[in-house]
Amino acid sequence: MLTREEPELVSAIYGRGIAYGKKGLHEAIESFKEALKQKADFIDAYKSLGQAYRELGNFDAATESFQKALLLNQNHVQTLQLKGMMLYHHGSLDEALKNFKRCLQLEPYNEVCQYMKGLSHVAMGQFYEGIKAQTKVMLNDPLPGQKASPEYLKVKYLREYSRYLHAHLDTPLTEYNIDIDLPGNFKDHWAKNLPFLIENYEEQPGLQPHIKDVLFQNFESYRTDVQELICVADHLGSMMQYETPGFLPNKRIHRAMGLATLEVMQAVQRTWANSKVRMNGKTRLMQWRDMFDIAVKWRRIADPDQPVLWLDQMPARSLSRGFNNHINLIRGQVINMRYLEYFEKILHFIKDRILVYHGANNPKGLMEVREALEKVHKVEDLLPIMKQFNSKTRDGFTVNTKVPSLKDQGKEYDGFTITITGDKVGNILFSVETQTTEERTQLYHAEIDALYKDLTAKGKILILSAELGEADAVCNLILSLVYYFYNLMPLSRGSSVIAYSVIMGALMASGKEVSGKIPKGKLVDFEAMTALGSEAFSKIARSWMNLKSISPSYKSLPSVSETFPTLRTMIEVLNTDSSQCLKKTVVVV
Repeated sequence: MLTREEPELVSAIYGRGIAYGKKGLHEAIESFKEALKQKADFIDAYKSLGQAYRELGNFDAATESFQKALLLNQNHVQTLQLKGMMLYHHGSLDEALKNFKRCLQLEPYNEVCQYMKGLSHVAMGQFYEGIKAQTKVMLNDPLPGQKASPEYLKVKYLREYSRYLHAHLDTPLTEYNIDIDLPGNFKDHWAKNLPFLIENYEEQPGLQPHIKDVLFQNFESYRTDVQELICVADHLGSMMQYETPGFLPNKRIHRAMGLATLEVMQAVQRTWANSKVRMNGKTRLMQWRDMFDIAVKWRRIADPDQPVLWLDQMPARSLSRGFNNHINLIRGQVINMRYLEYFEKILHFIKDRILVYHGANNPKGLMEVREALEKVHKVEDLLPIMKQFNSKTRDGFTVNTKVPSLKDQGKEYDGFTITITGDKVGNILFSVETQTTEERTQLYHAEIDALYKDLTAKGKILILSAELGEADAVCNLILSLVYYFYNLMPLSRGSSVIAYSVIMGALMASGKEVSGKIPKGKLVDFEAMTALGSEAFSKIARSWMNLKSISPSYKSLPSVSETFPTLRTMIEVLNTDSSQCLKKTVVVV
């Protein structure tokens, strides 16, 4: 134990952990543990250790550290706030709410806890309490010259969206469309996280007293076949979890996307049997976007904090400028761990593009460039070389990936843009982004349209015959279609899990079930974005999916869209506690 004379050493070790946290969480964790060896009642070290584990996606270790901090001081506001945030993103909304309420008892003006309290209530369908908490955040105007908090910037969007959801709680989901109903500028500003300055904006009507809040549904109150449906959905959703540092498992998202998978399966089967579906107030044969819209609907309601919107439904002005999905991989000292596995793959790709460029523009110097590139093993070492061989490279360079067309052999579309800028190692920005312009969207849509048409035709044949070759062709068509969806990135949020639930559901409609988990370190969207083409992506995905024939018990499950026809019924099923499932044997295992 430390003597009273050595507090500087403890703060130095703790400070080192905080500094490491920006670069490498594993080093930070070691520093916090070391500080705790020196001083066992160091609350901030437990709190920071908990947060480091949470950022790694290790829920159990994070919970244990937060608990230790609260045992030392049950009124430690920062720990209550961080623990509540983690529980919310783990899908444990009830538990999260307890932490936010306690936080607000101790610190009534804590904006983060107030915002999160409002969000948790709304996500669970308790709109009156939710909007009351949101309004308190809205009244907390920043002082002149003071920067507005992220919560203050987001809260007006959440309040407007909450009012819209409340007004539609009991309207059949088939009769309206959020993308069409919400004003264009509102969606544009919300998706871009801009301050709420929208000209001539008409507020959503206030809460109507005759629409009651969502009540908690006991798991046992559902019919046994619906209980079965929920248990199967939980299992399917867990198959979509990324086993990669930085991804916290979220059981609410698991449940939602498992139900989405089953609903996609049922809708695709109906379509292949020539039945129509009812979407957005119309009865017609299902199109590919309707298939994705099923998953969008579930992903949206699982977390109302995130705007899951179709980018091509944004105002024309916003699209003509291009809508960017941007991911920082390295920013200064901060490395994005989620994508670490892909750094080398992207580095190889950049080297290839540089050689192609020099082969065309500087054939004499090609050998010299090749030799220099062979010595580069880290992305950040590319900048000095580019500056040496290309006078245009002042502060950085960009490289575009290409996505080959299946429809028109030899044609290529723009994939994503890799940017490396900076003046020296240790101060670089390495990022990727997809630019959603109208022209690019139309090219991808034409590709997806053709594949979907083909898929529907082959699916109809598959239902009538049980030929193995047909099932294989259908599987490749599903994976190819989703390959273009991943590269298009057509949603403001959530594209990855939405696409994977469509893959799983459509494969199940074809009689195949995904039984393999996504491998450690792999991200399906990045697999698609860095694959050389749709066939390469299909091959990689099939290598881990471990497809097997579907269990006949899926046929006896009730219809998802008929069992949960409104937002109210969807929120109820996401709220219900399914710990009973562990006692039952899930049919699919």
